[in-house]
Amino acid sequence: MTELMAECAESQNRATVVIESDKPLAVGRDEQCDFAIPWDKSISRKHVEVRLVGECLRVRRFAVAANPLFHRGAQVESCELEPGDHFVLGHTTFLFSDARTPRLSTPTQPVEEVAFSRDDLRRIQFLDADRRIEVLTHLPDVIWGARTDEELFVRLTTTLLAGIAGAEAAAVVSIAGDEPPVIEHWERRLEVAGEFRPSTRLIKAAVLEKEQSILHVWESEEHHQADYTITQEFDWAFCTPVRGAATQGWGLYLAGRFDRAANPAGQLDTSEQQLRGDVKFAELMAEIISAVRQVNRLERQQAGLRQFFAPRILSSLGDGFDTKSLDPRECDVTVLFCDLRGFSKQAEGARDELIHLLDRVSQALGVMTHHISEHGGVIGDYQGDAAMGFWGWPVATDSAALDACRAALGIRAAFAATAGKKDHALADFQMGIGIAHGRAVAGKIGTTNHVKVTVFGPVVNLASRLEGMTKQLRVPILLDEALVERIQDELTPEEGRIRKLARVLPYGMQTPVTVSELLPSEAAFPELTAAHLESYEHAVTNFLAGDWEQSYRALHDIPPSDRAQDFLNVLIAQHNRQAPGDWDGIVKLPSK
Repeated sequence: MTELMAECAESQNRATVVIESDKPLAVGRDEQCDFAIPWDKSISRKHVEVRLVGECLRVRRFAVAANPLFHRGAQVESCELEPGDHFVLGHTTFLFSDARTPRLSTPTQPVEEVAFSRDDLRRIQFLDADRRIEVLTHLPDVIWGARTDEELFVRLTTTLLAGIAGAEAAAVVSIAGDEPPVIEHWERRLEVAGEFRPSTRLIKAAVLEKEQSILHVWESEEHHQADYTITQEFDWAFCTPVRGAATQGWGLYLAGRFDRAANPAGQLDTSEQQLRGDVKFAELMAEIISAVRQVNRLERQQAGLRQFFAPRILSSLGDGFDTKSLDPRECDVTVLFCDLRGFSKQAEGARDELIHLLDRVSQALGVMTHHISEHGGVIGDYQGDAAMGFWGWPVATDSAALDACRAALGIRAAFAATAGKKDHALADFQMGIGIAHGRAVAGKIGTTNHVKVTVFGPVVNLASRLEGMTKQLRVPILLDEALVERIQDELTPEEGRIRKLARVLPYGMQTPVTVSELLPSEAAFPELTAAHLESYEHAVTNFLAGDWEQSYRALHDIPPSDRAQDFLNVLIAQHNRQAPGDWDGIVKLPSK
């Protein structure tokens, strides 16, 4: 998409218009123009016509326009712009597209080269401190208000010229490694004609080699004899690096002439003192730019990370954490899978209300996400109507396994609280949760343009299988034995309870798993008392030992509303309360 952006430094107004190929647009102050610039009284009511021809923008001043058109500092009737070039009407700069091939010069050795250390800059006094401070005060707003880097470069060059009255040209440049410097954007004062060609050598020296402000000064007597372009009209030029990770390779470039009318030859002390103040001003600008860009970068980074990480994880990572800590690595994790029950059935019966159903599913996923995040988990993935979270990465904590169980109990409580509310978005939905603990590889994976945080390994498959087994064992939350071992001495009865259900061999797997149910506290779930759980424990012990008659009797002490007992009762009844002759205590599940 090709755009023309208008920016007025004096009024802080800006506007952008999209330019279509070979479609002329009228630019002027009149609101009837295709691109109206009402804020600038120095622009004619109907000032210029712009037309995109190929990759270039042709600009032509209307005959009725009373005010001039400036291109590269010269007054013209028409001009042709390449991408990244600009023209000026009144006090407004019009920037075309987003790229330009810079023109640079490589002058010979200047008469004087001065490098400024931080100690040097501290000793420099401003001759016009009030005006400089006023400009710097508004600089953060200038930076924050830029929507793109291209717009930022326009704003910065305008601010440089506003803050450094003696500069006749300003540019934001960038350079990386052995590549030639790039002029990101440049400006010249309207009364100065000609092209601006910054020094390649000066940029390299300041930004790459010495990483400090460097000033070049030439003698005016050589203006017409010099064979290096930059000194044909400028007495001085300096480049100030913008240090920092968010502005790597950036520089502020200024050039101008001494006021020789006020300071005759040999009496340039005042001009040179002013120039040193200009360097200090550019350094202050560079520091503010770097700081604001770094904050902006961190905020964008934090916003992206908040999609995956709980606030307390972000807090532990710190503002300046190394993103390498997010690289995939092997670690101990606790993985939670939560699946929504009833979605497929409702989708079939709500063909004409799928948007409403999607909204309900989104709210259900929001409940899952909230509790995973609230208890310090990482949002690993969404799979249709299911969510996956995990603990133990990027920050390992002793409470990771317990936090996963707390999240699961929170999800269960949220769904239980809405089960009887017919008009609630979560009504008629149930959920199943599987949680497993073990080794896995966790971290960010993906391409340059798309990255996600995830975890993979056998423990992930097991957690997914446990979630599926909640249907067969008829309980909301299932845990594997490794997780139970980690939390059984830490989980207080006031938080939750654990009951062993069976030892099973999941379909398609070769290793049996002892599965347990995670229950709420007796206060939160009085349907099952401590006495009930004790009877169930006797039933499971006898079942595993092969005494199915005693197991059957113990199960009859459990309330009929408890669906978990159905799993064992069905197996016992199918075998007439007699364990098979080859019974090894393992129930082989026939399906996922």
